[in-house]
Amino acid sequence: MVSKLLIAWCLMALCVAIHAGGVASALRWLRPQQSAAPRFWRWTWLFIRLAGWMILVHLTEITVWAFFYVWKGAIADLPAALYFSVVTYTTTGYGDLVLPEAWRLVGGIEALTGILMCGWSTGFFFAVVSRLYGSQPRANGG
Repeated sequence: MVSKLLIAWCLMALCVAIHAGGVASALRWLRPQQSAAPRFWRWTWLFIRLAGWMILVHLTEITVWAFFYVWKGAIADLPAALYFSVVTYTTTGYGDLVLPEAWRLVGGIEALTGILMCGWSTGFFFAVVSRLYGSQPRANGG
């Protein structure tokens, strides 16, 4: 059991590293850009790109877990492992596909990791909104 927890911790650490790289990459292209587009459309496009990028980062992390399950024989094939991993990582938890008993604790750690990474993405999204909103001049009297 301790060895499985150590494995799960390593997978969690890899997800944190992937997420940190994804957030750092997003920060590089989030630098203020001069645009003649109205603020609403410029911000909307920025949020669409940011949301798409963060989904891609999450899918990368989900894929890491899925490949691990297939590699260790906990799930027979990659499509099933990807399905299980996305349902677990997002804590949807349909329960129609489960890990063998020896690996179930690892699945729980994946769910906790998913909660943490989704929370990090939410916090990052909020920070971007706050920064954009805070950088705008305020109207008098407000």
